[in-house]
Amino acid sequence: MVEKVITLDNVSLIDFLGVENTNIKQVAAAFPMSRIISRGNEIRIKGTTPEISRISDVLNSLLEHFQKYGKLTHENVETYLTGSSTNGEGPLPIDVGNDEDVLVYGTKGVVVRARTANQKKLVEAAETHDLVFAIGPAGTGKTYTAVAIAVRALKNKEVKKIIITRPAVEAGENLGFLPGDLKEKIDPYLRPIYDALDDMIPAEKLKFYTENRTIEIAPLAYMRGRTLNNAFILLDEAQNTTPMQMKMFLTRMGPTSKAIITGDRSQIDLPQKQKSGLIESANLLQKIKGIAFVELDGRDVVRHRLVKEIIAAYEEAGQ
Repeated sequence: MVEKVITLDNVSLIDFLGVENTNIKQVAAAFPMSRIISRGNEIRIKGTTPEISRISDVLNSLLEHFQKYGKLTHENVETYLTGSSTNGEGPLPIDVGNDEDVLVYGTKGVVVRARTANQKKLVEAAETHDLVFAIGPAGTGKTYTAVAIAVRALKNKEVKKIIITRPAVEAGENLGFLPGDLKEKIDPYLRPIYDALDDMIPAEKLKFYTENRTIEIAPLAYMRGRTLNNAFILLDEAQNTTPMQMKMFLTRMGPTSKAIITGDRSQIDLPQKQKSGLIESANLLQKIKGIAFVELDGRDVVRHRLVKEIIAAYEEAGQ
């Protein structure tokens, strides 16, 4: 008998192997002449060389499926097994319907796609421009969609890393009096970014990406002095940048970088006499080729139905 070991790196084991290893047991049942044992993040296969090769093909196809769609069902496993065992030419494709508008197949079966007309405009603008401004009120999905666009670019190997940043501006609270060290003080400002990434990347893989800095999440001040090459850069809450901070960020882009800047004109938390860098840049850069501006509004709100009415009320009062 020949033995082969397949190591599962950066994969959610419970989701891939199934509860109590049901997915691997299903594969093992299809190859009764071989032994397939799962221990930790390793799968050991013992059998004849031809059968080990077929089992490896099935497992590699299942891994590709899981990494793309973020889930693995009994039906998925059965389809790959049937496709592999009937003619030996590899698994049948999985029918997932029309996925042209899908940005990311996330964790736990979450499918992330642009859900409104302006969110689709944002996706299209990011495909054809290296720098995009997405401006609109809270709840319009601008940050979530921008994160999904960046994750898609990373998965498609269009960039080597993602850098997501926010200005740490106090919104009525005093940062200095928050408990903990600097990281613990800053993390609450970056929590919406982590929440979006949790929906799109399995926990183990996200941990790996953050530890090796493939995905970097940091306050805007940490960007000073850097040149960011072959990266997808996202500046969130840009309405709270000063003009100098915005200029600093815009000049970080390397020749192979792409960037999305998101912000909300109605939620500026800067001191009263301080001008917003988002407002200034939106006025200065309108005519530069290669920069796109996408405006989102109440029609794009994807939160509770009351949020649309709340935004409309504030806009009416402001006018």
